[in-house]
Amino acid sequence: MSAETVVEISNVWKIFGARPEVALQAIRERGLTKAEVLAEYNAVVGVADVSLSVSRGEIFCIMGLSGSGKSTLVRHFNRLLEPTAGKIEIEGTDVMALGHRELQRFRNQKIGMVFQNFALMPHRSVLDNVAMPLEIRQVAKNERMRQAAAILDIVELGAWGAKFAHELSGGMQQRVGLARALVANPDVLLMDEPFSALDPLIRRQLQDEFIRLSKSLGKTTVFITHDLDEAVRIGDHIAIMRDGKMVQIGTAEDIVMHPADDYVADFVAGISRLKVVHAHAVMQPIEAYVSAQGPLPAAAPRVNGDETLSNLINLAIDDDSAILVEHDGADVGVITRADLLRTVIEGTEVS
Repeated sequence: MSAETVVEISNVWKIFGARPEVALQAIRERGLTKAEVLAEYNAVVGVADVSLSVSRGEIFCIMGLSGSGKSTLVRHFNRLLEPTAGKIEIEGTDVMALGHRELQRFRNQKIGMVFQNFALMPHRSVLDNVAMPLEIRQVAKNERMRQAAAILDIVELGAWGAKFAHELSGGMQQRVGLARALVANPDVLLMDEPFSALDPLIRRQLQDEFIRLSKSLGKTTVFITHDLDEAVRIGDHIAIMRDGKMVQIGTAEDIVMHPADDYVADFVAGISRLKVVHAHAVMQPIEAYVSAQGPLPAAAPRVNGDETLSNLINLAIDDDSAILVEHDGADVGVITRADLLRTVIEGTEVS
């Protein structure tokens, strides 16, 4: 059964400048490049004909270098930026068709957003900061404080509700920002490089915390990052942007094993394949093995198709026979030491 689509972005363009519609028409009719649009119309193409879909409950990472358009794109989901063209649907709602008041209600009820810079109110306590979305909804004070306290417990800051932002570490402040986004129980979370300003150790701890929360709460998340390691670690799917365009969308394994072009190949060259690549991507057909090597080894170790490359290598260290890959009780592929070595070598960056 196919996963339910929660977010659908179709052919979205964002052009900054005095005449964006004219510039877009010229792009469509004459095929102008980003540099030519800047020179001829003094306009900047921020997002160029992007389409993507996000399924319920998944973490969808959008990544790219600075200036790639990733943060610009995510601000279209809740119309913090108005697209020059395109369609945006969230939970079946045409976001572009919403009036001002409807849009405000939609943002408050359907979407939570976590920023890189925390954006906490310094004059409010931690508890008051978290309760703000419910205050905007005009939820009674006792009830909103109860809900805010409950969500603080979930992010393990229950004892800090009476403190002020400046009394908390950066990592703790980011947890408050996450709690504030979660307290209104939104359908979709938008997270714009939320951990990039933190120290590496704190960043990794918050990644772990977020993965845990995402699984337990089942939130659909669009996560912006410039860090491929972070995207690989937390993302169910990864989209790579360059110059406002979507270059490739896929799982971490898809992108590492089958980069769409040289740019993506260079982008993923330094990524370790050990936890990203799985048995189903390494195995060779049984027929090919039997044709070249003879009968399958009788006592070969067996693994599922989702076994990681790291564990496969450990198996190969302990047992020099081929490894059989099974699915639903049937053997579907074979992995030899040569297959493992080839996968590791191809994933090694060569200077």
